[in-house]
Amino acid sequence: MGKVIERVRLTSLFDATKTREVEAVVDTGATMLVLPQEVINELGLERIGERRVRYANNQIQLKPVYRGVLLELKGRDGIFDVLAEVAGSGPLLGQIVLEALDLIVDPLTKTVIPNPRSPDMPMVEILGTGL
Repeated sequence: MGKVIERVRLTSLFDATKTREVEAVVDTGATMLVLPQEVINELGLERIGERRVRYANNQIQLKPVYRGVLLELKGRDGIFDVLAEVAGSGPLLGQIVLEALDLIVDPLTKTVIPNPRSPDMPMVEILGTGL
């Protein structure tokens, strides 16, 4: 499919004046939102713990996790935790962001688009007994 890159707006939940636009690689094989440490520091996000991370080469490392970023993409927004990567690394959008915002990757145009089943707003699926 090739590399998919999208421009996203990030705003700190702790200080709305701290905002930044970045170009992020969209990776449907990744899980979380990943930002370089310097972007996390600029936004003033709060560290909440650590997670084990498995890289494509099967290497496992412990990485810090931060809370408190509002991410805006394609007219949709959501609040996400952020996995920190080393300074100078590139931002990465994983599947949690795509699912929460009900966005999909269009392999023909190599862009992120709203789910055609819910073009006007994200749809949340609740699988259970129903009403």
